[in-house]
Amino acid sequence: MRPFAWMPRPLRWLARVLSVLLALAVVLAGVVVYTVRQSFPQFDGTVRLPGLARGVEVSRDQWGIPHIYADTAADLFMAQGYVHAQDRFFEMDFRRHTTAGRLSELFGAATLDNDKALRTMGWRRVAEQELPLLDQETREYLDAYAKGVNAWLDAHPNASDRSVEYSVLKLSGGAGKPEKWTPVDSLAWLKAMAWDLRSNLDSEMDRAVALTKLPKERVDQLFPGYPYDRHLPIVNEGTIDRDRFDQRAEPRVRAGDALARAAGTLDAVPNTLGTADRDGLGSNSWVVSGEYTADGKPLLANDPHLSAQMPSVWYQAGLHCRKVTAACPYDVTGFTFSGVPGVVIGHTDKIAWGFTNLGPDVADLFLERVEGDTYLYKGQQLQLETRKETIKVAGGKPVTLTVKSTRHGPLIDDVIGDARPSGEANAVALQWTALTPGRTADAIFALDKATNWEEFRTAAALFEVPAQNLVYADTAGTIGYQAPGRIPVRENGDGTVPVPGWTGEYDWKPAPIPFDQLPSVRNPADGFIVTANNAVIDPNRYRPLLTMDWAYGYRSERIRTLLKEAIEKGPIDSDAISRIQQDSYNGFADTLIPALMRVDLAGPAVEARQMLGKWDRLQELGSAPAAYFNAVWRQLLMLTFNDDLPKSAWPTGGDRWYEVVRRLLDTPDDPFWDDVTTTNLKENRDDILRQAMASAYQELADRLGTDVKAWRWGDLHQLDLVNGSLGTSGIAPVEALLNRGPLKVAGGKDAVNATGWNVQTGYAITSVPSMRMIVDLSDLDKSQWVNLTGASGHAFHDNYWDQAETWARGDLLPMLSTPDAVAKAKVHTLKLSP
Repeated sequence: MRPFAWMPRPLRWLARVLSVLLALAVVLAGVVVYTVRQSFPQFDGTVRLPGLARGVEVSRDQWGIPHIYADTAADLFMAQGYVHAQDRFFEMDFRRHTTAGRLSELFGAATLDNDKALRTMGWRRVAEQELPLLDQETREYLDAYAKGVNAWLDAHPNASDRSVEYSVLKLSGGAGKPEKWTPVDSLAWLKAMAWDLRSNLDSEMDRAVALTKLPKERVDQLFPGYPYDRHLPIVNEGTIDRDRFDQRAEPRVRAGDALARAAGTLDAVPNTLGTADRDGLGSNSWVVSGEYTADGKPLLANDPHLSAQMPSVWYQAGLHCRKVTAACPYDVTGFTFSGVPGVVIGHTDKIAWGFTNLGPDVADLFLERVEGDTYLYKGQQLQLETRKETIKVAGGKPVTLTVKSTRHGPLIDDVIGDARPSGEANAVALQWTALTPGRTADAIFALDKATNWEEFRTAAALFEVPAQNLVYADTAGTIGYQAPGRIPVRENGDGTVPVPGWTGEYDWKPAPIPFDQLPSVRNPADGFIVTANNAVIDPNRYRPLLTMDWAYGYRSERIRTLLKEAIEKGPIDSDAISRIQQDSYNGFADTLIPALMRVDLAGPAVEARQMLGKWDRLQELGSAPAAYFNAVWRQLLMLTFNDDLPKSAWPTGGDRWYEVVRRLLDTPDDPFWDDVTTTNLKENRDDILRQAMASAYQELADRLGTDVKAWRWGDLHQLDLVNGSLGTSGIAPVEALLNRGPLKVAGGKDAVNATGWNVQTGYAITSVPSMRMIVDLSDLDKSQWVNLTGASGHAFHDNYWDQAETWARGDLLPMLSTPDAVAKAKVHTLKLSP
């Protein structure tokens, strides 16, 4: 019988079409699988690596995490370059194009605006200027790393050998053969991280945009002062004494220092303060003295909060000199950046360290008065600095960009949308510490070989941008904190709003704050140190100004509370630390819920509100009240502020808005409560709270059904792992090939488990703890870690996202580092021979 002969004729035609399509799909799937697998790296056997002095061994566990063993430092970093390229070369190449303003070479005109902005700021130009400033040893390691990358590249000449992304781009004509890797490519990525952690520039723009629609006193309400009386800063000991920071010195209030005197009474004296927590970006880190731990040695925890990426921004690795000597001093395990040699966060055999964003004000917008090819400065017309940039565009003609700069930096108003001139100005310049060449790369290698507190601080002194809170612990029992970074000192002003550049009165002084004057503490009386982007130190204790914009301390205070409770119950272990990392408590619920309960309410929202009365404030996956509370919060912010503010300044949520609303709840007739779009009505606080509860009920009923007890926070709050390059291409098969998820994840924007979301767009997770790490200084092999996705950047590789579900559950993996422990866990061994 002929196939399909039994079917009616129309159905036979349809079946034949479907059969052909199915056959094509099977063939296509086979081609895709073959292409994808062709680029998978070699994990076993022997590979010749020209340039090595001696043999190197790469051991990998079931998670694909490599531990590299070498006899010389140059061999170690050359092998690291090779291994990074094995797993993540497309990611490295994509980052290289990003930092150089060359994305349009890959993706065409769609990324032209990105390239214009990056060329204007000149990240790569600054990296080129930095290279000769670095120590000779650092330059040698960067060279060795580049040789390792290029050895891999030489061995993989075809697009299909490198990664599936190259095969996709080849079809669109957007990618040729990648260029050789260079040390500048590594340095430029540090500029990208500095931009992601650029502190208060967004708040500065938000203030400026809000001032175009509202008077200053109302804008001030949107940037309340840091609550020093409720949320402690990181450093609670010491002050500047004899031109250096002295942990033991008592604070001295300077005569006439009105800002410092006002810091403790910010509720009474309004200040324009914001947040360094850009739409959920932040971090937690803390360290506990061995006095309070089960094994008598410190425990150190870290979980940096960054935008969710696929693959993760981090890459786990161990870098081990077989014999640690002065010539080969490295025995370090931790989180690296693919494309950058060394370990950024982790531990050596003697010390451990973690990072959170310090958030100092290191960038200012200067309003400029430009006339032709000159600009006004102190009564004189000075010549603009100009340069031409040519941007190649895949599928199109090259575009020429003219970059103009004043003494304050490049003019950015044409390429960064929110940076608009106003008043007498007709241009905006960006002054940012990362646009000055520095030595942060030296700091990475110095950290990786530090053996004690003094060597750690010496390394920290080199860490200029991005400025970070550094927490420290060592096997001898010392714990500590150090604020590093190049932080400017202003002649006038506080960096909160754009300022006139033509007067010179707001210029930066030639020298930044000296390192010896930056806050530092060793073995504090509390026995623990907590950093979570909160204020570093009370301005009553410290000058000059670090910033007027911090995260508001909800996460840090919750961590402090949980640590104190754990200490009271008995010795702390890693499990206790992990439970704190997973804490999903909403720190604003106790403030908002009583106000919601007092409002007259009718209709189906009444049943939903009743759930809040018994809610434990934890935002767990199965929580119905967490779903409703967050929906109310979303509606409340939109109803209260969207009608008053320009769209680019609309609230996204987070702890700045906790403080704004907390104060507004005490003023029921404040103008912000009124909906200006209802011209015949004047709403008050209770009207908006009532509408927020009703709208939240309707939103969740439409999405999750009318049974309020069946609502689940995890059904709303989910994470899609989207590939950073082609994951939003709009081509469904490509996105399906590279993207993963969704994952249901507990937590919330300013919970300790900080899974951020934007109230304007919904509940989808936008920022996450990008990794988690707990280092046990009593036995480093008892340390634990987890990455957001996995070691591999190759779609469908076993290690592409094999850590993601572990991460979502809040579990951790063993962070092994000693030779015996690594050997027992290894499942692959690759030998690299000269």
